[in-house]
Amino acid sequence: MRVVIQRVKSAQVCVDGRVTGRIGEGLLVLLGVGKGDGEDDLSFLISKIPELRIFEDASGKFNLSLKEIDGEILIVSQFTLYGDCRKGRRPSFTEAEEPAIAKNLYEQFVSKLRQQGIPVQTGEFQAKMEVHLINDGPVTLLLDSKQH
Repeated sequence: MRVVIQRVKSAQVCVDGRVTGRIGEGLLVLLGVGKGDGEDDLSFLISKIPELRIFEDASGKFNLSLKEIDGEILIVSQFTLYGDCRKGRRPSFTEAEEPAIAKNLYEQFVSKLRQQGIPVQTGEFQAKMEVHLINDGPVTLLLDSKQH
């Protein structure tokens, strides 16, 4: 699984002109599911993301986690994180998981974060979405569950 994590002051996602998810301070997480991803990948990201110390303390240092600031998460599915642009000019998405399997892992990801008491909002799986955000910092990080 691959994620792009953006620290935000606020973010929202819209589908067909309607807001499907909106958060204040917290994290926008773009989530891609790759072929062969499973429970270990899910567990790694679920344990890592809420505990990342990427929010500033009173001294301006990255010392606080999402949980410590009572932040929120907006999760948006994004299979294009598995786009391979090495050959030609059109990305190949052969490493992205099949939609039915990816949706199951995406839903588990959302559910497990909510079980930790984190306020979670989402986009809509397989929909064309508009994502609006105010990136704080900007702080943008990449995580790949296969590279830990």
